[in-house]
Amino acid sequence: MQTAIEKKQIRQIIFASSVGTLIEWYDFYLFGSLAPIIAMQFFPKADPTAALLSTLATFAAGFIVRPFGALVFGRLGDMVGRKYTFLLTLVLMGGSTFAIGLIPGYEKIGFAAPIIVLLLRLIQGLALGGEYGGAATYVAEHSPDHKRGFYTSWIQTTATLGLLLSLGVILLTRKSLDVNEAASIKAFESWGWRIPFWFSIVLVGMSIYIRMKMHESPLFSKLKSEGKISTNPIKESLLKRSNLKMVLLALFGATMGQGVVWYTGQFYAQTFLENACKIDFEQTRTILIAAIIFATPLFIVFGNLSDKIGRKWIIISGMFLAIISYRPIYQQMLDLSSIKQVVMDDSKTKIESTINVGEHKDFSLRTTTTQHVFQNGITEKIVHVDTLYNSGVENAQAIDRSSKILPDNRYWAMVALIFVQILFVTMVYGPIAAFLVEIFPTKIRYTSMSLPYHLGNGVFGGLTPFIAVLLGTIYAADPLVGLWYPISIAALSMVIGAMYLSNKIDPNVND
Repeated sequence: MQTAIEKKQIRQIIFASSVGTLIEWYDFYLFGSLAPIIAMQFFPKADPTAALLSTLATFAAGFIVRPFGALVFGRLGDMVGRKYTFLLTLVLMGGSTFAIGLIPGYEKIGFAAPIIVLLLRLIQGLALGGEYGGAATYVAEHSPDHKRGFYTSWIQTTATLGLLLSLGVILLTRKSLDVNEAASIKAFESWGWRIPFWFSIVLVGMSIYIRMKMHESPLFSKLKSEGKISTNPIKESLLKRSNLKMVLLALFGATMGQGVVWYTGQFYAQTFLENACKIDFEQTRTILIAAIIFATPLFIVFGNLSDKIGRKWIIISGMFLAIISYRPIYQQMLDLSSIKQVVMDDSKTKIESTINVGEHKDFSLRTTTTQHVFQNGITEKIVHVDTLYNSGVENAQAIDRSSKILPDNRYWAMVALIFVQILFVTMVYGPIAAFLVEIFPTKIRYTSMSLPYHLGNGVFGGLTPFIAVLLGTIYAADPLVGLWYPISIAALSMVIGAMYLSNKIDPNVND
């Protein structure tokens, strides 16, 4: 039975570990949350689809290098210690994020811009590869056996809360820039998008201060005092047959499927809302924010439940539900946002036009916003921007953007559909940290659990938005074709996990 002092200590440990991990996820996901704008800033604008794909590929590159970060920092964590390793990853992540906000755009420095962004994304990926395993291991090694799933599930909430924080800061920044909507959009897309990246340095500074007060894991300290620290944790993890078997089983039977469910339910969902459903930028973010707020407590629920009935079948059930539900859910998302064959209410059409003088006063931007209201309540907003030169040449450059605003009933129906997807995420993700720490010995745990986690999430999961969008451009006739990637990966992982994973909870983690 835990004493009041022990409970207070574990709460402090969870808070200190979680706040740093949340901030690292915030830093990492800013890029994905702002992908369409970053595409305009750092890539040629001639082909918007190619620019978006290039941005998503750069976003995915940060995921692909995460397994290398798991090896580099996992080795450091198993040899030097948990605390100092994830302090280092926090500094690298925060510094890289802040630097992205400082890079000049493509129009100023050409191809150097996307190259620098790519390099910083790679550093972010390496840092994140070392962060999660350290935080999860640190909390698990302080947890009593019968509450390991419950306590580590708090770490699991940080990825989703980091996404929530990034979306919230983006919305607040955009809202605060200007009272005029057109001017606000222009300011945000021009320079305001950098503010959330700059803000990360404040969050990182706070987290470093909190983490500096932490003590080393007692289990690692015990191993160190006994001279039993692994001299080569990578070799022991990958070349010792019993450990390699568990690494591969954890990857193909759990984290691979968990990764695609995670990134489909939160990141591909966002991309789909914007690009396929054409939902307004702000409304897309608030839909995600609402769904995340409602669903986040379920990480704790399923983590706690896994202490009682085991980890395996909760994770497998989440994959199964995602596999059979994705296409119906996404078809419903399309239907909710559709204005095909819907009659327009001409009496509610609004047209507004504004003119803003360009920076060098040799041209003006004329923004014409047209709003059409349809009988199903959806408002279609079309923004047409003309460049008017003083020489008299009109329409030398013209940009059209179309987006939709859902009425309340359709808005909340969309929130419910995203909520269901995040429900699947909480089932596969809530128990995963406890599952991973239980199958590896203490002296190589940081390395061994980080590797399959970041291969599953970083490679298979992180590629989900890119591959799904790419499939959508190749097979444009089927708007749901991108879902076959996460469905296939989750199905394979589910079969392997159901056949070979154990549902037994290991009571001897603290060896």
